[in-house]
Amino acid sequence: MAGSLSSGCRWIRVAALVLGLSSIAAFAQPSIHHDDRLEGAYTFQRSGWTYVHLQGTPDEIGYQHGYLLATQIEDAYHVFKLEDEHSTQRDWAFYRNAAKTILWPHIDPEYQEELSGIAEGVQAKGIKLDVWDIVAVNATMELSEYYVPWLNNKQHAKNAPKVDAPGNCSAFIATGSYTKDGKIVIAHNNWSSYAQGSRWTVIFDIEPAKGHHILMDGVPGMITSNDDFGINDAGIMLSETTISQFEGWNSDGKPTFMRSRKALQYGSSIDDVVATMRDGNNGGYANDWLIGDRKTGEIAYLELGLKNTPLWRTKDGYFVSSNFARDPELIKEETDGFKYDDLSSSPNARRVRWEQEISSHKGKIDATAAEGFVADHEDSFLKKTQPDQRSLCGHVDTVKEGIPQWDWPPYYPGGAVQGKVTTSDMAEKMTLIAHAGHPCGEDFLAAPFLAAHPEFSYLKPILRDMKAGPWTTFKSGEKEE
Repeated sequence: MAGSLSSGCRWIRVAALVLGLSSIAAFAQPSIHHDDRLEGAYTFQRSGWTYVHLQGTPDEIGYQHGYLLATQIEDAYHVFKLEDEHSTQRDWAFYRNAAKTILWPHIDPEYQEELSGIAEGVQAKGIKLDVWDIVAVNATMELSEYYVPWLNNKQHAKNAPKVDAPGNCSAFIATGSYTKDGKIVIAHNNWSSYAQGSRWTVIFDIEPAKGHHILMDGVPGMITSNDDFGINDAGIMLSETTISQFEGWNSDGKPTFMRSRKALQYGSSIDDVVATMRDGNNGGYANDWLIGDRKTGEIAYLELGLKNTPLWRTKDGYFVSSNFARDPELIKEETDGFKYDDLSSSPNARRVRWEQEISSHKGKIDATAAEGFVADHEDSFLKKTQPDQRSLCGHVDTVKEGIPQWDWPPYYPGGAVQGKVTTSDMAEKMTLIAHAGHPCGEDFLAAPFLAAHPEFSYLKPILRDMKAGPWTTFKSGEKEE
């Protein structure tokens, strides 16, 4: 009897020990996150780019975006927060409040759901960002460089720092007798701070439940390209460069970041894209938009000011863009003294170089030629080859002049940070070519730059190496090799 009791007690103790060890092991294992909204989404790395495939409803696309890119979104947030606070002397609470009170009421419900989904996905990874942080990141350009100057002027703010609209990017679009096959070729290199540019390396492949399939470049956390380069499965090919020294803002308008995403997602024609960009225009992030329709071979140039929004279009010709305003009325009424005839300025010097390149390559322009254009180092004003503020592939960190029209001081760490190219035939297959880092292939190294330029030490937490990768082809729906 005693032996049986003792044996039973041993079995109880063994069972308790096994159960306890199992509990400890289970506690030690990392929790496996499962959410049906992640179905079909995936990401991989290639040639300095992060490729991410998102699909489904707005909530699903947002959640996938936030969850898969959570750490990169947090990193990008720190970049825009530091730069915006430094340039405007407004704290992040100001931007969060503007996102909530100025922008959110004018965002379509579909994109409110997607932005909220991004925040929820990020939070599922334990990162403490909410929807107002996400909206403020998406609107970083239009809030810091358009809303703030307008607000400072309205409030007669004393001792406010000078903030001018940026002049970022070089781009062209050509068709008809200018291209090798008579079809559309479009290319773009993004000019930004190197802190931003080293993060502007996402290829978004978005397959929404409603609207067109999209392939575009972008930044972690943003629902639109924002530099802007993208194609859709309806044949739209889209890009832009900003209008230098632009002034204007409408707090009752719709955010540019939403309209540009909507134009690419729902646009089936040039007219569709133009109508969407003009609808509810808030004047923020004012751009010259280059638009192509591979179905018709037609291209267009929309100069989207706030008061003036002229449109040019052709089936045999080209448009170049490098941050210069074209329309005389827009220049007069909506810029802070932009000088179209000042050929020493970065926008106009690059305009001259674009005209030279297009003219000399007439009838021969293809994807390979376009890659060479956006990597070009010719300074048309000095008539010499050197990477500087006037070359299509910009290197402002090399010049003591900086770019005063954009408030870029001497040796500012900014310039061309990546490039993209596509053609009608490529776009039909939902394909583009992209280059991370300077399109010319030169690397930027943060440590020696900061050692030589301690005036930019405030950027040390966010400035990192920007290595140049090879030109790489990306296609919608592809998986990791």
